[in-house]
Amino acid sequence: MATDTATDAGSTPANEPIHVDSADDLDALVSEHNVVLTDFYADWCGPCQMLEPTVETIAAETAATVAKVDVDANQQLASAYGVRGVPTLVLFADGEQVEEIVGLQGEDQLRTLVDSYTN
Repeated sequence: MATDTATDAGSTPANEPIHVDSADDLDALVSEHNVVLTDFYADWCGPCQMLEPTVETIAAETAATVAKVDVDANQQLASAYGVRGVPTLVLFADGEQVEEIVGLQGEDQLRTLVDSYTN
């Protein structure tokens, strides 16, 4: 039996954040899933660490797929999306970037944002 890969996933959201290491990986996720919340973060960033349980909950409990991009390891990708500070959350719906939020967000705010594109 095949293991769960991006090509097997189809439009079913992943239940946990998916770590993305290239523009191609992110493009593939965005094209394969209806709604993708991308968390641009850094390991040294306190607010990013505080946001981690929230993005895990969003991945587990909503119809969105959550992607995580380490800005230190993927500086070109972060730059391509204009990320200037972390955490930055970029929401894609139907293959298009629809929202960008900079800074720590509450679970209710993120859930409402995601639900507005998934329902």
